[in-house]
Amino acid sequence: MSELTRPTRPIYRNINITQIVGYRLPLSGIISILHRISGAILFVLLPFVLYLLDKSLRSEISFSIFKDTLSHWYVKLIVLVLLWSYLHHFCAGIRHLVMDVHVGVDKDSGRRTAAAVFVVSLVLWVAIALKLFGAF
Repeated sequence: MSELTRPTRPIYRNINITQIVGYRLPLSGIISILHRISGAILFVLLPFVLYLLDKSLRSEISFSIFKDTLSHWYVKLIVLVLLWSYLHHFCAGIRHLVMDVHVGVDKDSGRRTAAAVFVVSLVLWVAIALKLFGAF
């Protein structure tokens, strides 16, 4: 077949990294991605949390060792990441359950519920972080 009779096909080229980075995701999409990330964090850290629970419940001595370990700032940061993932996953999960019964599935209410999930989870997280670092 010669070049002249060959049918024209669309040319697919790879997209650039600037196109990927420049894409602006809506707030509900960001919340959905953060919901997946928080679920993965919870899944990965679940054995660690269960280990700590087991150690803290064995005896009074192990609980005091656990309490002393939790007083370090880097352990508190790990706990804060775990708390953020739990609070965000919980709030976003409630949003998804409400959307499963076809409440708030249009664009405007989706944007409002995504903002509410973001605000509520961050406010709860900041309140717990302040308590953890001894602000009150």
